[in-house]
Amino acid sequence: MAQKYNIYINQKCLIITSNKPNGAFGHQLIDDQHFDFLTFYKALGNNPNAKYYLICEDAKNTFKTLKSKLRVIEAAGGLVHSDEDKYLFIKRNGRWDLPKGKLEPNEKKKDAAVREVEEECGLKIRKLGDKLLKTYHVYEIKGKPVLKVSHWYAMEAKSKQKLVPQLEEGITEVKWFKKEDWGIIRANTYANIMDVIDED
Repeated sequence: MAQKYNIYINQKCLIITSNKPNGAFGHQLIDDQHFDFLTFYKALGNNPNAKYYLICEDAKNTFKTLKSKLRVIEAAGGLVHSDEDKYLFIKRNGRWDLPKGKLEPNEKKKDAAVREVEEECGLKIRKLGDKLLKTYHVYEIKGKPVLKVSHWYAMEAKSKQKLVPQLEEGITEVKWFKKEDWGIIRANTYANIMDVIDED
């Protein structure tokens, strides 16, 4: 299977892949020969396209080069499934999201994922499952682009627990949703969160 990296920048996405997409209408194809991420990033605001395909022979190596030029912040979180076949979501800054947060120094990714979910939602995780995927998101700190790498895990918890949103993290609501109600989530969430729930 070909390597593919989706890097989200606000509502836009840079896709690093070795496969040319079929029917990429409204997408821009980028040649990797003279690609420089910082130049691309600065020009992004003026470009109306939402998706950019960086076609290259070795997607993994191209991504590694891009990553080496940015400050990287590691985060971890979870998609929590309950004994009542529901999934846990949080509302942060007015949008539905999944609980996650930054790793502490020397902390293991899976430990950080459980800790962040428990802190942000006020519940106890019963079981940590498999790693689902990694997502990539670029944002700015002090005017400079930063790459956040988020590690996502499947988790299990009992739904009959009192949920307490961590208000100081901008979380105003914590709620269980059945899969058939995920339309509410999809209508008001982030593209990288869509990648996580599409893994389930």
